[in-house]
Amino acid sequence: MQKIIEFLKEAKAELLRVVWPTKERMIRDTAIVLGISLLTAVFLGLLDFLFETLAKEFLF
Repeated sequence: MQKIIEFLKEAKAELLRVVWPTKERMIRDTAIVLGISLLTAVFLGLLDFLFETLAKEFLF
């Protein structure tokens, strides 16, 4: 039981040393991730459409 208590104390101390991002930084980073995800989805969608069109043209 003592090990669990010691672990929790150390975890709390470590969390107090963490430098948490600001609200503005979090919003910016989230927007970047969403933007890259959207661009990737569009790119893959276009590739899928292209390959589907080519497959229909040459295979059917």
